[in-house]
Amino acid sequence: MSFHRLAVVLLFALYASILPASSASADYYGEPADLVGRAASVYKGFMADPNMEWFQRNVDQARGIFIVPQMLRGGFIIGGSGGRGVLLAQDSGSGKWSYPAFYSMGSVSLGFQVGADASEIILLIMTDRGLNAMLSTDYKIGADVAVAAGPMGASAKAQTADILAFGRSQGIYGGVSLEGAAISPLDDWNRQYYGKPVQLFDVLINQRWTNAQADPLRQLLPKPGRNAQPIGR
Repeated sequence: MSFHRLAVVLLFALYASILPASSASADYYGEPADLVGRAASVYKGFMADPNMEWFQRNVDQARGIFIVPQMLRGGFIIGGSGGRGVLLAQDSGSGKWSYPAFYSMGSVSLGFQVGADASEIILLIMTDRGLNAMLSTDYKIGADVAVAAGPMGASAKAQTADILAFGRSQGIYGGVSLEGAAISPLDDWNRQYYGKPVQLFDVLINQRWTNAQADPLRQLLPKPGRNAQPIGR
């Protein structure tokens, strides 16, 4: 077998080995309530992290917050990533936070990459344009709105973007970006959580749907007229 043909065969074998891991990450949470509970824990972690000072000071300015408790990534040459998350929107008038809508997030990136990790990711949706993009049925980060890495550390400078991405990871990974990651609504999970088919606009913008199970998460978010307060600092 020629070197070129062998390389092609190995490439497809590696790609096939990654796909099940990415798919498995999407099914890590058996119930929507599990994902909401884990999202609350991740948010607490961000609010207690000294490296997330800019996030803590400015989360109250966000139009929406998208929390992905576990974004699994892994690969060699081809990297796959996948996870599920919840999006809550803040009413621009009252400051009241909506109940969560469920989404999947995934991407495939190319590059010389070795390793694997599980990251906690939070996207702060800073503008109406960013929030409107999240309301679409299939959205790719960076396609129609400006996205930037969230400022880190006490001396971080303000960023101007529709969406700011913050992440924490314990693994080792190189060459990964959220640019181009696909975000899609999980209609079956939204229906399961609220007991009937729902529209994203009615959950996030009109705030017509509620589920008391999400109240602990919502109560962690900034209250109207008050800045967020770091936890355990």
